[in-house]
Amino acid sequence: HGMNVLVPRDMTRAAGFYNTLLKSDEPAVVVEVLNGYRVKERVPDNIGEFTVPLGVPEVIREGSDVTVVTYGACCRIALDAAEKLSKVGIEVEVVDVQSLLPFDIHGKIVESLKKTNRVLFLDEDVPGGTSAYMMQEVIEKQGGYFHLDSPARTLSGKAHRPAYGSDGDYWSKPNAETIFDAVYEMMNEVDPG
Repeated sequence: HGMNVLVPRDMTRAAGFYNTLLKSDEPAVVVEVLNGYRVKERVPDNIGEFTVPLGVPEVIREGSDVTVVTYGACCRIALDAAEKLSKVGIEVEVVDVQSLLPFDIHGKIVESLKKTNRVLFLDEDVPGGTSAYMMQEVIEKQGGYFHLDSPARTLSGKAHRPAYGSDGDYWSKPNAETIFDAVYEMMNEVDPG
């Protein structure tokens, strides 16, 4: 199998991955999100036991218009954008990939695509990085192409390294506004009204 690459959106998920890994003898990289350290979470009673499976995305918001595929720190930003889009009548389904290697072993993302027929791959990586990898996995390898009514899109970070501080993040990485604009544009093409 080689190396597993896991991208939990919060520290509870991270713990679940560590528990899974400790029960196996598989090597893995667990990428902990920095903004996860600043968020208060309810600690599950079974924090030392519960496991998160590898290669299984989680739908963290149901929607019917556009599927947003993302992971890690972008999950919260995507949910924020989805709330704002809901106010203008666009319902976004947000899928947290959770595991980049292995990637969506049961084809859960294509199931979402069958429902929405539109997809935006979102992350903070450089253009042509992980968003392009996810797009290739879903559109090409899993046959997601056949369920598209609009071109698949990616929204990634900028091609340069971000400057320090929240200003650097704002100009370098996707935020709720840029996600809103990208999804709104996709829907506007379909239904200008």
